Amino acid sequence: MSQTANHQQRILVLEQNKSGQSKIQGILERAAADFSISRYDITVPLPAILDDTGPYLPAAFEADLVLDYLKHPDLSLDVSKACSEQGIPVVASGRKMLQQWSWTPPVCCALPKSAECGLYSQMFGYPEFVVTLEGDIIRDIQVKRGAPCGATWKSVAGLRGISSREALEKIGLRVQFACTANPAGWDPIKGKSPVHLAADIHSAALKLSIIKAGRS
Repeated sequence: MSQTANHQQRILVLEQNKSGQSKIQGILERAAADFSISRYDITVPLPAILDDTGPYLPAAFEADLVLDYLKHPDLSLDVSKACSEQGIPVVASGRKMLQQWSWTPPVCCALPKSAECGLYSQMFGYPEFVVTLEGDIIRDIQVKRGAPCGATWKSVAGLRGISSREALEKIGLRVQFACTANPAGWDPIKGKSPVHLAADIHSAALKLSIIKAGRS
């Protein structure tokens, strides 16, 4: 799908009871001029099983990218199928779908930069930092890519002027406070919730950036 004439990427957000609100707000705060966002919010109660999702979904998917924040698995499955047929990539964090064009990272900040989602995947997903060190002190830290909810940017506030070791200790906790993923989605195998996973991802990304800064 092509982008609009002014080079904005058209994003369709599918949500239930404003479940994508924090992500939309984060995207607009960072890059409002780069995206044209439309929302489709389902607010009516749904049965546990939907044999026909048609009455609840848009008649057409007019977008370059679909962000799926739906809670009902039957809805997400049919969105994935419809978008696959139309060649529209879908980001559905935390879902397990095998349809072509669907990207299903465990959390939003785990989306790889290689994901074929246009400008969105270049700006949002697995965090990227650029760190400037003076000895072991972080003199500057810039966010080049981060979580769509904005947790990445919020988590680096206050990290300047402290040691890299202290920064690595702090960023995980800061992400847990700022992350908008559902902490109740506990993974019994990994022993972590999505919030804990987001914290680990940011800590690992910052550690890599600090190592790179020390080599420069």
